[in-house]
Amino acid sequence: MPVADDPRKWSNFRKNFLLFQVSFGTMIGGLSANIQTPAVGEMQADLPATAAQISLSLSLFILLQGIVPLFWSAISEVKGRKFVYIVSMAIYIVGSVVVATSKNIGILLGFRCFQAAGSSAVMSIGAATLADIYDPVERGTKMGIYYIAPLLGPSLGSILGGGLTTAFTWRGPFYFLAIMGVLVFMSFLLFFRDTFRHERSLTYQNVLKERLRESKAKDSFVEEKAGRVSPTHDESDLEKQEIPVVAPEVIPEIELGLMDVNPLKPMAVILSRKYNLFMLFASGLYYAFAFVLVYTTSRSLDTHYHLDPLKIGFVLVAYGIGTILGSIMGGRWSDHQLSRIKSKEGGVTPEMRLKSTVHGLVIFPLCVVGYAWVIQERVNLAGVCAMLFACGFTSIFVYTSTLAYIVDSNVGRSSSAVALNSFFRCTLAFIFEEIAVPMQDGLGDGWMYTIIAFIMGVSGVCTAVVMFKGEQWRKETEMKQLAA
Repeated sequence: MPVADDPRKWSNFRKNFLLFQVSFGTMIGGLSANIQTPAVGEMQADLPATAAQISLSLSLFILLQGIVPLFWSAISEVKGRKFVYIVSMAIYIVGSVVVATSKNIGILLGFRCFQAAGSSAVMSIGAATLADIYDPVERGTKMGIYYIAPLLGPSLGSILGGGLTTAFTWRGPFYFLAIMGVLVFMSFLLFFRDTFRHERSLTYQNVLKERLRESKAKDSFVEEKAGRVSPTHDESDLEKQEIPVVAPEVIPEIELGLMDVNPLKPMAVILSRKYNLFMLFASGLYYAFAFVLVYTTSRSLDTHYHLDPLKIGFVLVAYGIGTILGSIMGGRWSDHQLSRIKSKEGGVTPEMRLKSTVHGLVIFPLCVVGYAWVIQERVNLAGVCAMLFACGFTSIFVYTSTLAYIVDSNVGRSSSAVALNSFFRCTLAFIFEEIAVPMQDGLGDGWMYTIIAFIMGVSGVCTAVVMFKGEQWRKETEMKQLAA
């Protein structure tokens, strides 16, 4: 269907400005999850609260960041991206202010959940916004740039949290988050131009087809009652019509409401496809690794290296720099490989993008094993920083391509696919967070990270399987749909 005011034809300046807006918005999610770490001791004493309750505030935050986007994505298919961004950031601001002024742990836990719900929208739908404005051949590079901001959250959170807690008590970091939330809210309210176009939404197209079927059935019934039987048409004819090529003025405009959108149906369609299950699981493990690495490393640096929160934050910057470079270079390398294959073979498939990850799939688990025994043997901090950098670079080098694949292979369902990706990665991060401390205390850093390296190897195998079998699985699924 022709698209009015096609976002993909906007100027590079406008598209890059939108990229900056959503990237800045996603930074809040990463910061919010980690900025309280240096203030844990002070929070326990002031509220008062137990260590388990403070840990629960982080685990619940991560879990809800994965669950709530399932609903944000459905709403964005009805009301557009801008509406969701504005509403979600308003919720986030309220949550941040109440957390900062909390007098007991119960209120803090409840409104940390508000924070998670509000921050999750931009993190999940941001990638769908990029799918709205960029063609597939340039998405890898843009995804790499887009993920710089949220990746900065885990590494900068400790530094900002330590400095703000020292200056303003434990409440300082949360007031800081509220101010950031206001800035993002005003940015979306005043300067964001909605990129959602229902012409490219399968949700809209499916409702439109249903309305046309109902209209046709009603017209036939009226004619039959009037004694004028219309020529017989095969019910499947309507489905076979190429609606996207009809002139815009011929196609009726319809208004969607929330009742027209069932968030579970498109997600069930996505999960019913094997290539999606494999890739969502693999992508989720890569993301969960970042959370567990930062958290367990902070504990080790505190316990064995006796560093204060601010110095721990500076050590973790090495990981942050690695993720930034891995995100930029991984995205560019992904697009370069896709362009090269396209010029060589005359066409591309989403699976071709994954060929750029081969080296990273092999090197990444080896880097994790190396880090395992560097931190276990308590070597000089320079060695720790070097291995943190290597782990950050290789993990995100692969992750950017997996995210781009999830978007490219689910045309028309990008927001639902990305929301499911958030659900997988945050659920797996929640599980990792819950089992990491017992593993670290029971096995030590060396064997804990060695086991994690093996799990990362499994995620690499899942990615490789999709690389070689994904195209066949997609074609089989499409044939079944056509037959149905």
